[in-house]
Amino acid sequence: MEELAINVRHLLKKFGNRVVVNNIDIAVPKGKIYGFLGPNGSGKTTTIRMLCGLLTPDSEEGTCLGFDVL
Repeated sequence: MEELAINVRHLLKKFGNRVVVNNIDIAVPKGKIYGFLGPNGSGKTTTIRMLCGLLTPDSEEGTCLGFDVL
């Protein structure tokens, strides 16, 4: 099995009652490059901010570069 740089399941973020990222699963092997595409307002920036530790997810399980995301 490949070692993963990012391994996240069930990523969720709410702002108040509004769900802005809902149930995202991401698995990126070490050494690979992936694109992150989507329309405006689809949660791309919010997701990246959670993976970098700039925002706290409301629910998830997983790691990014060996660190727990939540």
